[in-house]
Amino acid sequence: MVGENEVLDALAGIVGSDGRSAVSRSNGIAGLTIRNDKVYLALAGNPRLAQAMEAMRSEAEAAIKALPGVAAAIVSLTAERPAGAPNLKAGPAASAQAGHSHGPSAAPRPAPPRSLAIPGIERIIAVASGKGGVGKSTTAVNLALSLAATGWRIGVLDADIYGPSLPRLLGLDVKPEREGKMLKPLHAFGIKAMSVGFLVPEREAMIWRGPMVSSAINMLLREVDWGELDCLVVDMPPGTGDAQLSLAQGVPMTGAVIVSTPQDLALIDARRGVAMFEKTGVPVLGLIENMSTFICPHCGGRSDIFAHGGARHEAEHLRVPFLGEVPLVMTIREQADSGRPTAAVSPTSEPGKVYRAIADRVRAALEGGQRRAAPRISFE
Repeated sequence: MVGENEVLDALAGIVGSDGRSAVSRSNGIAGLTIRNDKVYLALAGNPRLAQAMEAMRSEAEAAIKALPGVAAAIVSLTAERPAGAPNLKAGPAASAQAGHSHGPSAAPRPAPPRSLAIPGIERIIAVASGKGGVGKSTTAVNLALSLAATGWRIGVLDADIYGPSLPRLLGLDVKPEREGKMLKPLHAFGIKAMSVGFLVPEREAMIWRGPMVSSAINMLLREVDWGELDCLVVDMPPGTGDAQLSLAQGVPMTGAVIVSTPQDLALIDARRGVAMFEKTGVPVLGLIENMSTFICPHCGGRSDIFAHGGARHEAEHLRVPFLGEVPLVMTIREQADSGRPTAAVSPTSEPGKVYRAIADRVRAALEGGQRRAAPRISFE
């Protein structure tokens, strides 16, 4: 198996984005991970040198692939402000990330990424949650499939690097093909799909730091041949950390959907999710209450295991739309585990009708609103 030193030696002859020193000695490596015969490398540099960095990225990837024992190499770019670079201003989103200075000795902070549109994609929406375990990924896939049922061309991106669920939810167990520098998305049930889970084994843990995660998400967004889409549904990582902030700031999101269970503990974190999108200027399309009511498959009786109505009340309190209640039924779980999502295989069932009603409300909100413009960035 190739080692870290061999990778660094292979990069020794490649000039970094500063144009002088080798990339392995110019503080240009944001992260390096080796898993068996696969190498994952993130290169950081000044976003104003994007063209030079792309050439550097391509050269680095070729050098690593040429090493004995390397079966695959993924080299991606991440924008980071080098020391001494001028400050960037990008409105409230930038201010939220920049924080407060602690004097002249404070280390320079990364600049907010540029929010650039992705060619061919008309709208991008995030499906997010303040915490894990609320059924966000299952909801995202069924929402995407229900939007496709309305006639839209849909793609779904699994941006949860640490816990990718899309391969299992869509029943896909093949690797995407590469055409030139671009990955080809996989297809299932009439939608396009991409996930890091298609690139690494299901049992392999992704032990990556923040820059590697953000860079991998950016690669899955911008180095995939999505073609023409009416809407790309992004299954966000749970929480409100670096990866979520990078997506909210670096992608021109049309809107966000927040998924929560009804109990107070989950709603506390849902509020944080709403607050994050509001601070980054992404419209909140509404809240979905998942696992709303348990329906017994034997007697049809209803039980509010996780309480009921909490997300509706929270939506009213936050003055955002309430999109609907998804019941807690065994068929949703069984179909998700078997790679046969409810909205695709049982669209006329009661849960299928709920997902379709939510999709209709989301589409109406998207068609009635305007795409969020990319933030204007100026140098001082």
